[in-house]
Amino acid sequence: MPWLPSEELFAVLVAISFAAGLNVYATVATLGLLAHTHWLALPHSLALLGNWWVIGASAALFAVEFFADKIPAFDLIWNALHTFIRVPVAALLAYQASSGLSPMEQAAAAAIGGTVALAAHGGKTAARAVVTPSPEPFSNIGLSLGEDGLAIGLTWLVTVHPYVAGGIALSLVVFILIMIRLVWRAMKRLFGEAEQVISS
Repeated sequence: MPWLPSEELFAVLVAISFAAGLNVYATVATLGLLAHTHWLALPHSLALLGNWWVIGASAALFAVEFFADKIPAFDLIWNALHTFIRVPVAALLAYQASSGLSPMEQAAAAAIGGTVALAAHGGKTAARAVVTPSPEPFSNIGLSLGEDGLAIGLTWLVTVHPYVAGGIALSLVVFILIMIRLVWRAMKRLFGEAEQVISS
């Protein structure tokens, strides 16, 4: 039997995957602390997260990211490199969290987790690309603090109101996808106009 009803499990996976896409170290550390203090009962397949070594390592990496993610320009490099960390870890968390399901359903959960994390990570990276050229550092720091707070907040919220947390995460995924589509259309229009000017 799965450790949660299927609908609630889906909400949990979406919320945790989105949080991991924003800040995987904060998400893992928060999950571990919640499990260690018995605030959250994780499935046996994720019991390792409650180990103090895992919590400590995640917290230390979160501390590094906390500062690295707030340095203009360097944060773009940092986030680009973390494409290969946040997305796979989110997929792995989703896969392990759905250990009570069939192998096919586990694979689907991993795919959902990775996709949601990629959307969150992509939205974060795009927002940084827009903010980084600003000469003042405060917008970059503010955005980073907001992302950290959202990652930790969603991870905590999923323990008390999983459907609310899942709904917030899903709404943010939809918002990010809409914004990406609008930006893509605007860029196509811009390049189309530029080509017309050059050809004329």
